[in-house]
Amino acid sequence: MEFVAALAISSLFGGMLLFSIGFGALSFKLLEGKVARRFIRETFPYFYLWVLVNSLTAALVCYFVNKTSFIFLMIIFLTTIPNHRILMPAINDASDSGNKKKFRNLHGFSVLITFSHIVLSAYCLSFLL
Repeated sequence: MEFVAALAISSLFGGMLLFSIGFGALSFKLLEGKVARRFIRETFPYFYLWVLVNSLTAALVCYFVNKTSFIFLMIIFLTTIPNHRILMPAINDASDSGNKKKFRNLHGFSVLITFSHIVLSAYCLSFLL
């Protein structure tokens, strides 16, 4: 069961790291700015779905393996819901309305949350390795 928990957390950690750092940066490097923005905007709902499914799956497995990891993974799951339902639409609205200051603040907040999720998932993984 510990092996399954390690795989589930690794999937969450690796997916978040790859998408947020690699995929986002490469999109703006390889695509024209307007196309990259649209591409990122349309793929982020899938990113949040990935985090929701993987964090909940990992949490459920960790419930039987490591209670601390279970709690942190549930925190990731629960805080991803408002990111997906409230923060992401607010970021898009700020971008659409040209409110650069609001966009920077909201986007910075979402980056901070995602970074904390990556750190928390790494911490959870450390309990199993």
